[in-house]
Amino acid sequence: MNYEAVIGLEVHAQMLTDTKIFCGCSTKFGAEPNTQTCPVCIGMPGVLPVLNRKALEFAIRTGLATNCVISTYSRFARKNYFYPDLPKGYQISQYELPICEHGYIKIMVEGQIRKIGITRIHMEEDAGKNIHEGTGQYSFVDLNRAGVPLMEIVSEPDLRSPVEAVEYMKKLRAILRYLGVCDGNMEQGSLRCDANVSIRPVDEKEFGVKVEIKNINSFKFVEKALDYEIRRQIKVLKEDGKIIQETRLWDSGKGITESMRGKEEAHDYRYFPEPDLVPILVDQKWIDEIKASLPELPDIRRERFVSIYGLPENDANLLVSEKAIADWFENTVKLGGQPKAVANWIMGDLMKLLNAENKTIEECHLEPLRLVEMLKLVEQGTISGKIAKTVFEEMYRTNKTADEIVQEKGLVQISDSGEIEKTVDEVISKHPKEVERFKAGEEKLLGFFVGQVMKKTKGKANPQMVNELLKKKL
Repeated sequence: MNYEAVIGLEVHAQMLTDTKIFCGCSTKFGAEPNTQTCPVCIGMPGVLPVLNRKALEFAIRTGLATNCVISTYSRFARKNYFYPDLPKGYQISQYELPICEHGYIKIMVEGQIRKIGITRIHMEEDAGKNIHEGTGQYSFVDLNRAGVPLMEIVSEPDLRSPVEAVEYMKKLRAILRYLGVCDGNMEQGSLRCDANVSIRPVDEKEFGVKVEIKNINSFKFVEKALDYEIRRQIKVLKEDGKIIQETRLWDSGKGITESMRGKEEAHDYRYFPEPDLVPILVDQKWIDEIKASLPELPDIRRERFVSIYGLPENDANLLVSEKAIADWFENTVKLGGQPKAVANWIMGDLMKLLNAENKTIEECHLEPLRLVEMLKLVEQGTISGKIAKTVFEEMYRTNKTADEIVQEKGLVQISDSGEIEKTVDEVISKHPKEVERFKAGEEKLLGFFVGQVMKKTKGKANPQMVNELLKKKL
């Protein structure tokens, strides 16, 4: 029997507010433990929370950008449970009346667009952090994160594979970063997800038993954890076992999911309306103002890149995945760069150099104008495409102009036909067997001869002239 996966994600996004959701404590990451706390966020008796208006605005911005209906009436609830990093014994969250519902986003998987529903987006406070490692026989609690504003973005169970789940996460991260409501930093926990996954026979409509995988904090782990869990569930069913509804944790070291606890139901949390916060009434006029202030989002920008710049769909999709990359591309084109050539250099050499140093494009010192200047040297025939790669890497390291680098390193392209012909003759005379094979019909050997000429000229020979001369003489 063949099975298919049914996946839904609950993504927790930390909002980029300066202060916490119900008090004025800082949300800055990396401060000394328990230095950013007050009686409100550690839940001392008698304190009263006050909603951060910026957090509400960010939630509405996200809802509008993900095609949700914005509720003009919503409210907070108490979600009752006890953990050491939640000293008041409950989390203030939203339950039956969230701020946003019934949205969707589109993702592209293998060239096909898929529409993934968003059930709801609600606001809530984060808990603190338990520290167990490196503390000997003790455990410590850091409450700096208690009260940090979160959005929980809950998808419909519309995802069918780990790859789709990763694309959904990437798209959501891109939208949040375009909006400026979340930095999307998964290493610091600003964006993490719980995944609900079940399997069912292909063509079956009923869902299987759902298992939750908690707190996955990288795209790679999302894919690996889901892939493992799907295979585990299929194995259980094929061995006539039963899937248990439970919460599991992803162990990245072992590459497996492990049982953590039985899955809680909503009634286990004994939700009730938060008595210390009044219901939230949002004026439609304010919603309209927020909608008018939204930036151009990835889907619209991708369509524009295709229609205005003539880029292939996949190129445009990759460029708009990060706002800073899309901005860098557009700035370069506005300075005179040919769109497709600029896109190729960004997606190829620039991304390769950035990835090698684990840097973002915001941390790159190379200016768009430098690439435009280098492309002009290629167009003018001053340097070859091969030499351009050397020049580009040097520009990336130093931000010197292409012209400076070419002059310093003596990289000017050889276009003297006499000089190139001399090298071509040397190469042909040195490889008589290859010449015979070429003449016998092995035309692919032309590439070998071109390579030999380029090697002898240290990549500086004009490739077009080399090709023409070789064809003529062979």
